[in-house]
Amino acid sequence: MQASPAPAIPAPRLFPLAWPLFLELCLGIAVGLVGTLLAARVSDAAGAAFALANHVAGTLFILFRIIGAGISVVITQSLGGGQRARADASARAALGASSWIGGLTALAAAVAAAPLLRLMNAPAELLPLAVPLLQWLAPAMLLDAWNAAMASVMRAHLRGRDTLAVLVVMQCLQLSLAVPLMQQFGLPGFALSLLASRGLGLGLHLWLWRARLSLRPGWRDWWRLPRQELGAILHIGLPGAAENIAYRLAFMVSIAVAGQLGATALATHSYVSQLMYFVLLFGLATGFAAEIVVGHLIGAGRLHDAHRLVRRALARGLVVSVVVATAAAMASPWLLRGFTQDAAIIAQGVTLMALTVLLEPGRTFNLVVINALRAAGDARYPVMVGAGSMLIVLAGGSWLLGERLGLGLAGIWIAYAADEWLRGLLMWRRWAALGWVPHARAARRRLRAARH
Repeated sequence: MQASPAPAIPAPRLFPLAWPLFLELCLGIAVGLVGTLLAARVSDAAGAAFALANHVAGTLFILFRIIGAGISVVITQSLGGGQRARADASARAALGASSWIGGLTALAAAVAAAPLLRLMNAPAELLPLAVPLLQWLAPAMLLDAWNAAMASVMRAHLRGRDTLAVLVVMQCLQLSLAVPLMQQFGLPGFALSLLASRGLGLGLHLWLWRARLSLRPGWRDWWRLPRQELGAILHIGLPGAAENIAYRLAFMVSIAVAGQLGATALATHSYVSQLMYFVLLFGLATGFAAEIVVGHLIGAGRLHDAHRLVRRALARGLVVSVVVATAAAMASPWLLRGFTQDAAIIAQGVTLMALTVLLEPGRTFNLVVINALRAAGDARYPVMVGAGSMLIVLAGGSWLLGERLGLGLAGIWIAYAADEWLRGLLMWRRWAALGWVPHARAARRRLRAARH
């Protein structure tokens, strides 16, 4: 592995990028947790319906990864290579693509809510609650696509604190509206509060683009699909999206298996998943921050520095994930009582949180190393290798262990852990063996060619 001489400009550091991302993710999950708590106070059926509708919305929104997975990499590599004009053109292209993908996603949620929920084996008694909620969530998906694209551009420019400030304002508005609106309108009230907060977020992001980045998108930028810029984004984004889509589809199989176990099992899955999201936050923030820093380092030709950074980030992430997962498992009997007083749900949830201690270190490998591989331009390996594990171990294992062998939710959690560990170790093998280096060198050659 060879690296070009380091530029005079110092590389961005991991921690200043990671902590705003951590807080962003924490706030986002906290709002989802509050929504789940409010729904659960209506009934466990409402809590399960809330989770189902949000799972479907998340699955549809994964289509945005076609663009989102490539935005950060292309822009950070361009900035690291000193090509600001190329970075700005990519940002405008991402905005137009987000309009199309976000609009199609919103249309699918509005028109096909009931069929999509039935695909997940949603119990019949939950459909009257889940269908209108998903339909009300549809308009917010378009706003989310725009906000996600604009926030990714801001982070690539190392403006993580600004995106954090936007998210704080958005979530404060959503929380202040969610409680009274859910009391008056039920589950659709959450969607209304989400829509209002995302509209505010879009306005703030537009202002930040002008004030911080001197980016002023014109009307054409909202729908135009420039071939050259999108080609560079899709080179990274399509494999990244395929990996995310494969994971989400396999995960939906596990949700469908849980749906076969009944509304109580779905409620338990929902409540434990909310707690798990907090456990994985540090690893997720570290992975996103590593992607941004590695992208800058690859663009600058500093391959040795990128290799050392990923090793350090992974070591820290593994330690923290074990500590946090263990603490959450120990506190789970008390944490679960915030959702429900059902003794059966709490007992099963405690077992699942204990299994999470085994799951999370494997997930950390994926969160850190896959993002680093993508930032280096090695985007196809994760999907080619990971898709088989997701299909066989995650989806197949959930069905075999959870349904056929009668292990229930515990079997599904074992399948989750086995899949994360298998994929994580394979990704680490790829990184440690320097399989990403040819892709990083190719990215550098493309940047030099674009400059001339």
